[in-house]
Amino acid sequence: MPAGQPMTAVSALAAGDFGQLAARFAAGGVQVSMPAGGMLLLKPALPSSTRLLLSVGIHGDETAPIEMLAALLETLALTPKALAVELLLVVGNPAAIAAGTRFVEADLNRMFGAGRGALAGAVEAARADAIMRATTDFFQGQTGRKLHLDLHTAIRPSRHARFAVIPAAVDDPGQLALCDWLGSAGIDALLFNEAPASTYSAYSARNLGACSCTIELGQVGLLGANLPEQLSVTAAALGQLLRGQKSVAAGAPPLRFRVAQEIIKHSAAFQLHLDDATHNFTAFGPGALIATDGERLVRVGPVTQYIVFPNPRVLVGQRAGLMLVLVDAASGANGPVVK
Repeated sequence: MPAGQPMTAVSALAAGDFGQLAARFAAGGVQVSMPAGGMLLLKPALPSSTRLLLSVGIHGDETAPIEMLAALLETLALTPKALAVELLLVVGNPAAIAAGTRFVEADLNRMFGAGRGALAGAVEAARADAIMRATTDFFQGQTGRKLHLDLHTAIRPSRHARFAVIPAAVDDPGQLALCDWLGSAGIDALLFNEAPASTYSAYSARNLGACSCTIELGQVGLLGANLPEQLSVTAAALGQLLRGQKSVAAGAPPLRFRVAQEIIKHSAAFQLHLDDATHNFTAFGPGALIATDGERLVRVGPVTQYIVFPNPRVLVGQRAGLMLVLVDAASGANGPVVK
């Protein structure tokens, strides 16, 4: 950016620079603080029983949510008194965003848990610690509604372009309102994962009791090159959430999937038996070979499974994909085999 040129809303948010935005909200009667770099806490003039955490840029190349959130905040700043929730904004990895890379030294979304090993000294480990401290301060001890939406985009194209990963059981009653909201936000599919994970949304859910999810909003792209109309339904629902307004679902409810197995890369011999063109939610029939890792074989079980997040280039010990089964929205039972 040329010297002296004012920051646009998008570039300011991408850099984690909340200075101008904070001043505008403060002038409108909102209580403003900055827990750490790249974070902004807004408390409305009228008390709220809802605490909402919105995070973007946990991966530096996932830019569409940054553009969407910047536009939402610019609009809200015109009428700051319309803010109806206590709001914590987190820009995960400004350094990676500036570099246009997924991360600087290590995947930040694998740092929200124990077992960092050789990555304990990575810059993302320190950043995760700062984020966890601010998140704990925001949610811990609160008795009202606690909601965390971690906004991402996927590396690969998806047969369901907008989907959410929910770190909870399919029938967890605490997630019902979240699932309804996701349906109103144009989310096509919901993935329920009961297994422990070191992602940001899993941390806020399991450690702090928040209704949390990772929301994938299309595919990775360059900052400034995304098409806002592709996220117009999600943006509208978020705008209503910030103002305390009820969103109404339009169209069919999201499909529901349960994580059947995690694909872990155990060694350098790991191979995924699918190519780089394989979309998220590609179906594989019973018994299909998905991956090999030395003598380890990963196969589909007796019911058709669908793959998401396939990535053979992760570090040894990390997740290289998830295999899902379709479940019935009403009962949580295995859905029909799709061949």
